[in-house]
Amino acid sequence: MISDSGISVIGSGYVGTVVAACMAKIGHEVVGVEINPEKLAMLQGGSSYFYEPGLDELLRDGVDNGNLTFTDDYELAMANSEVVFLCVDTPPGEGGHPDITNVTAAAKSIGMAMHSPHVIVTKSTVPVGSGNWLTSTIENVLGDDVDSDVFSVVSNPEFLREGSAVRDFLHPERIVLGGTHPEAVDAVAAAYDPILKQAFPGGRATDHPILVKTDRSTAETIKYAANAFLATKISFINEIAEICEWVNADVKEVARAMGLDSRISAQFLQAGVGWGGSCFGKDVEALAATARAHGQDPSLLEATMAVNFKQRHRVITKLQQHLRPLRGSRVALLGLAFKPETDDVRDAPAITIAKELANRGAIVRAYDPLVKQIPELPDLQTSSDPYAVVQSADALVLVTEWDELRHLDFEEVASKMRGNLVIDGRNVFDPARVRAAGLTYEGMGTGHEITPRASDAW
Repeated sequence: MISDSGISVIGSGYVGTVVAACMAKIGHEVVGVEINPEKLAMLQGGSSYFYEPGLDELLRDGVDNGNLTFTDDYELAMANSEVVFLCVDTPPGEGGHPDITNVTAAAKSIGMAMHSPHVIVTKSTVPVGSGNWLTSTIENVLGDDVDSDVFSVVSNPEFLREGSAVRDFLHPERIVLGGTHPEAVDAVAAAYDPILKQAFPGGRATDHPILVKTDRSTAETIKYAANAFLATKISFINEIAEICEWVNADVKEVARAMGLDSRISAQFLQAGVGWGGSCFGKDVEALAATARAHGQDPSLLEATMAVNFKQRHRVITKLQQHLRPLRGSRVALLGLAFKPETDDVRDAPAITIAKELANRGAIVRAYDPLVKQIPELPDLQTSSDPYAVVQSADALVLVTEWDELRHLDFEEVASKMRGNLVIDGRNVFDPARVRAAGLTYEGMGTGHEITPRASDAW
């Protein structure tokens, strides 16, 4: 059905840009489609409009050597490819279901520009069953007399983590392909062949990923199930952390011992302020919505989301226990991005915490190595220096565990703060170092330490 030819990538967001750059790196000729003029201009110049380690280098290399081009012309992209990766965004929609407005628009544009056989590969996280819906949508554009061999849809869910997306794409643990036509699945597998064999510059000869071939609905469900499980694991350890605080146990030691069991493993057992970002919350809610749509009660998934939301408010509770009243207190937030090595603040815990503090009358200052402003929080004061942020603060709250923040000089922090409270929202500080500087340490799941508020003198 499909010969060895070029690749096009529809949508140049966090996923699509990484897919395009990495496919170009492993030797394919790739055309990326981006309809936003400002973003397109940056991509054509070989740079990304968001931060992802290693991505700009791949973009520059691909553009310079001719393997990678970007356009807003679907006709050009379709004419120069036979495998099309659909990577447009699917933001949360009504009732928890993903909003597929952009997917619909892209599908119609693909159909209008399709004049030869293609394999359409869905990497966008779409509702289970969308492979069938996408097929029908494109067929409607092509007309009733369409030849069934003109195109086929293959589900290829992405498992990229922001901050390590390039590495995750080039060195995955598994590649999942789901389709109804074996030859179409094989065509996509062939596109991944250099990665499957790790036969590209920088490939790891002893680190071959597993190829999983299945049907479309199963492939679509795998993505949701994987993210829901990881989110549940984090919420589980956070619920254990709350118990630990009241029984005077240390959740870090509990998690470490649990993780030594190979059935459990230590990954995603780090207690803290909870998960954020564009994937976990949206995917767990979408899976729960799918369950409800079929008359099921997704009680575990709903509990996973409830526990995670509560974690952000536990920070507020801790602050209230120490700072009485909270109104008028000065709070320094360290970290705004939802995780290290990214500038993404979508559903970031820090944003929820900052909003809640502002609503309660606290004065908030923030530091993040990459995030300098939050459009939805125009009054939030930020600084390029973490030590400037803690100046005259009553409390310091670590929200994002950037590596540079793990090694703060707490003697200097103590000399600048008005108060003495440090809330370690990621359990990365050494409590002994914090306390040795004369500060009060509060972790997440490491016991209570209530002390009076420092002087109100500014």
